[in-house]
Amino acid sequence: MSENVSRTVREFDHPRWQARLTELCAAHHVPGATLAVLVDGTVHELASGVLHRGTGVEATTDSVFQLGSIAKVYTATLVMKLAESGALDLDAPVTAVLPDFAAADPEATRVITPRMLLSHTSGLTCDFTLDTGRGDDCLERYVEAAKGVALDCRPGTAVSYSGIGYNVLGRIVEVLTGLTWDEALKQHLFAPLGLDHTMTLPEEALRFRAAMGHLGEPGTDPDPAPSWDLMPRSAGPYGRVIASAGDVVRLARMHLDGGTALDGTRVLAPQTVAAMQRREVGVPDKWTVSADGWGLGWTLYDWDGIPGYGHDGASIGQYGYLRVVPDAGVAVALLTNGGGARRVYAALLCELLGELAGVTMPDSFAPAAQPPVVDLAPFVGTYRREGVVITVTERDGAGHLVYEFVDGMKNFSPPLEADLVPVTQTAFAASGAGPSFSEDWMPVVFAELPDGTGCCYIGMRAAPKVA
Repeated sequence: MSENVSRTVREFDHPRWQARLTELCAAHHVPGATLAVLVDGTVHELASGVLHRGTGVEATTDSVFQLGSIAKVYTATLVMKLAESGALDLDAPVTAVLPDFAAADPEATRVITPRMLLSHTSGLTCDFTLDTGRGDDCLERYVEAAKGVALDCRPGTAVSYSGIGYNVLGRIVEVLTGLTWDEALKQHLFAPLGLDHTMTLPEEALRFRAAMGHLGEPGTDPDPAPSWDLMPRSAGPYGRVIASAGDVVRLARMHLDGGTALDGTRVLAPQTVAAMQRREVGVPDKWTVSADGWGLGWTLYDWDGIPGYGHDGASIGQYGYLRVVPDAGVAVALLTNGGGARRVYAALLCELLGELAGVTMPDSFAPAAQPPVVDLAPFVGTYRREGVVITVTERDGAGHLVYEFVDGMKNFSPPLEADLVPVTQTAFAASGAGPSFSEDWMPVVFAELPDGTGCCYIGMRAAPKVA
């Protein structure tokens, strides 16, 4: 279906893109997908496949999917709305709003700011998952429990993707609005933007056709996951928004339109929208989510001089991708429920953004036919952050990696093992990591923190070297 909001200038060939979506999903064993494209003020929505291979329920344009980390864009938008109103100083310590906030390091507690949380430069780690119940106090209890969790690095010294940071932001929203994070989203974003297919709680998703995640070996038809969602309510601000692809694009359209809703309601000021898209930090890992830098909530891209922003997300067997090209007024959201989702994303968005926005997306991450010669010795060792231990060894002159989930993450997945193929002097390609990172090659990037500590970046997360 299409939603007309202005005169269309560029033709969107709906049948051709529908056929292409269906073709790619079949080729890469993606059970179902929905696609929404905003071009010249018109939102086009497409769907293909099934929501659940066990039931055969058809995917439709009004079906809802789990967005995973795309939820961080929603939380960031709420936080920036509070900053715009004067209720929050982005550069004051978090303790000015949350006096009981504490990191594992007392000095970090004193200096961590909301700006650092938004740009993933606080040093707070990512994979601290804790079920603090279904009550309205779940975020308060989570932030309290996270006090002793080790930091990835000192605040303000490096980027390290942080789930804890976004939960702290969610708690800031609650304290300043007097609402739960869920209710604040409804009142301040969903309602003014008319996002009637967007929600945060599983029981709310039951009103709609909801996608089931699927898991399986690459190159095969995946099976329904054992559970629809393993994330607790406390994961909301960093990972639990459920929406249709069309609604995701409607959120992006508000940012494209300088902060106004379709009916003219102002949600954000133009300068606030611009601030969110301004680069706060560069990233050493430019491959995992195609990032060139990070703004205040947005992943930033540079496609041969054409700027863009967006975010990726993953939950149990569901993968989402949002890309926005402001100069062209184009936004694309692709939501999937398993299989080779990243390959569908790579092919489809390359074609869509090329035709509609003149964007040339980078090639998929992979080593060259003749990889460079690299001295592995400096990288051999053990790296650890909360929830993950990474062990790098050298075998017959080649690198080998074991990525093991521990602590609260220990039941999420068995250990991943991969050989390392050099891409640059500090970046390596690891094979067989699965669709959360890439279908064929997972980026593994080694860097040095300002204090001289070595670290290993996987999934945009910095794990310091401990042995």
